[in-house]
Amino acid sequence: MQTHEVAELFDRAVQRLRRVVDSGGSDDSDDGSDLLRHAAGSGAVAARLAVAHLADADRVVRAAACDLLGFASNVHGDDLRSDAATALIALADTEVDPEVHWSIARAQGATCDPRALPTLVALAGSPDSDVRFQVAAALPMVLIDDHPPEDGVAALIVLSADADPEVREWATFSLGWLSTADGNAVRQALWDRTRDVEPGVREEGARGLARRRDARALPLVRELLAQEEVHTFTFQAAAYLADESLLPLLDGFDPTADGVSDALRECDPVRRVQRDESAWQILTALHQLRPDLPVAVFGERCDLGLYLDVSAGSDISGHWFLDGLLNRAGHDPARAAELAIADLKR
Repeated sequence: MQTHEVAELFDRAVQRLRRVVDSGGSDDSDDGSDLLRHAAGSGAVAARLAVAHLADADRVVRAAACDLLGFASNVHGDDLRSDAATALIALADTEVDPEVHWSIARAQGATCDPRALPTLVALAGSPDSDVRFQVAAALPMVLIDDHPPEDGVAALIVLSADADPEVREWATFSLGWLSTADGNAVRQALWDRTRDVEPGVREEGARGLARRRDARALPLVRELLAQEEVHTFTFQAAAYLADESLLPLLDGFDPTADGVSDALRECDPVRRVQRDESAWQILTALHQLRPDLPVAVFGERCDLGLYLDVSAGSDISGHWFLDGLLNRAGHDPARAAELAIADLKR
């Protein structure tokens, strides 16, 4: 795509976004995002154009430029993300308009750049609930390691108690499900949300607490499973709790429904023992086939199931979800070991 074509798409997107902004955001279904996504496909051309417009005197143009940087970061990943994050951070240092703050927050989430954290933490205190919502959605995208920075986690904890129910729900989702943050403050925040007035917030609080294997979620999950309509989140929470007492409540659901099979497997001690035994048999078979390979089976923190890992330098390494490997092997541990060796050779 040529530079003039990208510029034309950008100008048309600005016109659409201006109509939305002028109407107070009452109809944002046609805000020009489709045009910006198309323009973002041009990669570096789109990024250069967007950066050039970040200093525009028109707030709508600046907002559209941030949006374009975010879409380009989504499409082109690491090729553009670092430069996009740098430009957005610089803009945030001087920007005062909530409309642009909203776009900065969304675009920074797309960059997945940990350097954006101070910007997002600052925007978490915005008086505009739409900005705070975008911050709640963006923060877990920059909290990417197993030990996320305390200030980012603290911002999500505050947002999880926000006055706006949509902000609370998304922040609770980000804190409990998208983040692996743990500790007394995190669990207390999730526990507080299990008593929220909004059903969606309560379900997210229960799921996040259950993901950390906190038994305080068990009574609430029982209550949610007994309702006429049960959300997938509740089945996920049941799976993480892995409590046998939930089986009678789960037995009435379609085992092929989303989340139900995981919950049935994790809550059934017999099936868990069978999985553990299969894991041991795979390890034994792998050792017989390749005694030279270092092999391990482990569970990820805040995750379901078991993983098989082989690591013998950069040339020989493999990582499998155990249940997936067993499914490929027709639930034959010896065959699963052979498939793992074949994968390593490829």
